[in-house]
Amino acid sequence: MTAHVPSIEQLTELGLPAPVSYLPQTWGWWLLLGLLLVGLLAWAGRRYWLWRRDRYRREALARLAELQRSSDPLAALRELPELLKRVALSMPSRGSNDCNANTNVGASLLAKAAAQSTSRVNSRAPSRASSRPQVAALGGEDWQAFLVRHSAQPLPADFSQQLATLAYAPDTVLLALPAAQRIQLFSTCKHWVEHHHVAA
Repeated sequence: MTAHVPSIEQLTELGLPAPVSYLPQTWGWWLLLGLLLVGLLAWAGRRYWLWRRDRYRREALARLAELQRSSDPLAALRELPELLKRVALSMPSRGSNDCNANTNVGASLLAKAAAQSTSRVNSRAPSRASSRPQVAALGGEDWQAFLVRHSAQPLPADFSQQLATLAYAPDTVLLALPAAQRIQLFSTCKHWVEHHHVAA
């Protein structure tokens, strides 16, 4: 009896296993995937809503940049108090979920010409005034308190007085302001517009 000697021709290639599927195999993974998608959609929706709500802020910052580059420093300084008042009027009110109403009011207020008087702007802001304090009527200490309350950083103690000076002082007083004080006024206004608190 001869011993069976295996030969190389008898070797066969082993079969490969079926490829592993990347799809979840259990319901728990599907649930986790669904929760992640819902969370991502909620986050994206919230970001879009905030972006739409802050349209008035972006328009005000663009206008501030134009004023800083303006070749007419007197007109630019005169418009600062009006611009801050328009931003305050455009702020979304507490409990208001209508993003379109807020951005449309903000856009219309920010699009007004620089020569338009503050009283005319104030008289056009009013459908939302019943749901929050009468921002249009604020002046002096009340206006200062409003600005401080919504500011992310401390404001100068006489900031509202400085704004009143810009609005009502004679042209000679404004033209006599030192360049450093003008820059500081623009910087303070820009920071307030960028970082003021809005009720969510």
